[in-house]
Amino acid sequence: MRIAAAVLRRPGEDPVIEEVSLDEPGEGEVLVRMAGTGVCHTDLVAIGGAMRMPLPCVLGHEGAGVVERTGPGVTALAPGDRVVLSFDSCGACATCVAGRPAYCRRFHALNSSGLRGDGTTTMGPVHGSFLGQSSFATHALASVRNAVRVRDDLPLARLAPLGGGVLTGAGAVLNVLRPEAGSSLAVFGLGTVGLSGVMAAAVAGCARIVGVDPDARRRALALELGATEVLAPSPGVVSGRVDASLETVGSGEVVAAALGVLRSPGTCASVGFRGARNPITIDQGHLVFGRTLTGVIEGDADPQAFIPRLVDLHVAGRFPFDRLITEFAFSDLSGALAAARSGDAIKPVLRFG
Repeated sequence: MRIAAAVLRRPGEDPVIEEVSLDEPGEGEVLVRMAGTGVCHTDLVAIGGAMRMPLPCVLGHEGAGVVERTGPGVTALAPGDRVVLSFDSCGACATCVAGRPAYCRRFHALNSSGLRGDGTTTMGPVHGSFLGQSSFATHALASVRNAVRVRDDLPLARLAPLGGGVLTGAGAVLNVLRPEAGSSLAVFGLGTVGLSGVMAAAVAGCARIVGVDPDARRRALALELGATEVLAPSPGVVSGRVDASLETVGSGEVVAAALGVLRSPGTCASVGFRGARNPITIDQGHLVFGRTLTGVIEGDADPQAFIPRLVDLHVAGRFPFDRLITEFAFSDLSGALAAARSGDAIKPVLRFG
């Protein structure tokens, strides 16, 4: 079938919307008509060339839409189901079986090779399957593993970020750091991931939630979303020590700061992504007294379980992630990308139709 998709042809240049061919759903796949898709920092990294995606390709990995058709062997989903799309996984390796699909042994092949698991493309000469979906398009192919059915009574396009940045930040806190009620947590960087971490810390009952970011607008929003104090970054900015920290920037300076504020013992979860190689230097003295630095991908979440949990928290009024969203028409992709780069929009969401 012919669809409209934003095709990235050269690194450093924004994708351009054009017409491409999309395969019919194959074994275990579903065809999803997109309602909305988020624009994420990871998309910007890929556009800049740091992810080494094969070109031309279609990016987008925070999709939400309605199932139009299902491929052979699909029984868990049916046409008309509303779904949020997240990263793909094989479902069969040891880490998937253990309930940790974010560390699937076939993660690269299924999410950043530009190919299906069987080595074929979904769009002929254009590479797709980005994070198992390539949702910068009117339609996307996903698998039954990364298409998560959601309830019918919420605006579907606004659920899109749950599959990417929101899942990453909330999951790093709730699935990895797991703060105890009454504990303290600092969040470095108050974009989508960091603010989702702030909201998750509030859900967990943290008594002290410190948000650090240079943007006064984001600091103000963090206070409204559950932070107990907010600070502009500077050496030694956080007074006292905290039990845990979330680092969302990925620079050596910020990682060091997030380690330096920890009590002993304490844990820093680092989720900032700047590409496949991002060498940093840390002071081993930050670790030797029982402090831990751990990397986290996709919030160490199982999307099939975690996305419905976040939706339920949202409906209960405890996780207002929709306050991060600014909507753009799909035709204004360039405007959404510009707003993401400048910080004028925390989470741009492209709407279709």
